[in-house]
Amino acid sequence: MRKRILIVSPATARDNNGNWQTASRWARFLRDLHAVDIAAGWALQDPAPDLMIALHARRSAAALAAFRAAHPERPLALVLTGTDLYRDIDTDPHARASIEHATALVLLQPAGLALLPEALRGKARVIYQSAASLRPWRPARTPRYRDVCMVGHLREEKDPLCFIRAAGLVTHPAARLLHIGGALDPALGATAQRAQAENPRYRWLGALSHADARQRLKRCHAMAITSRMEGGANVIIEAVTCGVPVLASNISGNRGMLGEDYAGYFAAGDAAALARLVDRAIADAGFAALLRRQCAARAPLFAPGAEKAALRDMVDNLFLRAPRTTLDTESR
Repeated sequence: MRKRILIVSPATARDNNGNWQTASRWARFLRDLHAVDIAAGWALQDPAPDLMIALHARRSAAALAAFRAAHPERPLALVLTGTDLYRDIDTDPHARASIEHATALVLLQPAGLALLPEALRGKARVIYQSAASLRPWRPARTPRYRDVCMVGHLREEKDPLCFIRAAGLVTHPAARLLHIGGALDPALGATAQRAQAENPRYRWLGALSHADARQRLKRCHAMAITSRMEGGANVIIEAVTCGVPVLASNISGNRGMLGEDYAGYFAAGDAAALARLVDRAIADAGFAALLRRQCAARAPLFAPGAEKAALRDMVDNLFLRAPRTTLDTESR
């Protein structure tokens, strides 16, 4: 029977970030079975859904607390982001309250389970995010540049300065480092502008639409992710599903996505190590092929069908365990 689901996402389509992509994709996966809305929050005067799915423990804390107080019998799923797992649930009382309120906790990669209080791990499950596969790009001839891109807005958690510094340290003559993302931090945006003016190897392309960013990504030799914390980066999935190998900061969230034995890690914040990986990925065909094989082995985890099935299984189980609530029976 068709029920009402509200996805609470502090991010909007205008933000064009990973949280919004998750909210939008999950709404698509569920709408053929249920009535699904996306909103920035929920208050007592709003219609009550049969199930709330909230992204971000800290930023959605008010909606989570209000819904749990008003409807303690109804299921509530919380999707934990990188800042939730790797910072806020230890330092922010509102984030900590959110994980207590939730009926189910969703992690986007398995390494994050160790960050949860042991008593709460029983209500946690992992749902890998997904992206549609794109046909790998094959240049018609030897390209002038071997582009390595970073896809992520300019903010501290993403550590864009590591990528900018690496652009000044790479030595391969074909290397060019491209950065896609808006300047959420104006100071970082000013730094990117200066770097672009001073270093011909570095180009800041600014914010692109999701579709345009993916098309640019698929034409790159590799993608770099320099983040200090990640819950389960969409950009890793989007690189893997279009055949682009990843150079990743060696943090828990990235290891949960790419595996502990992945060959393309560098120490978080180490621009020199990233520059060496960029040079090696371009100059050493065997190393580049190894990274592509390792990424291809992870690709089945990120298939849309797998994510859709895992999400629907969670929703079905939450409704089975919950007392009967008001149903939308229009489609019976």
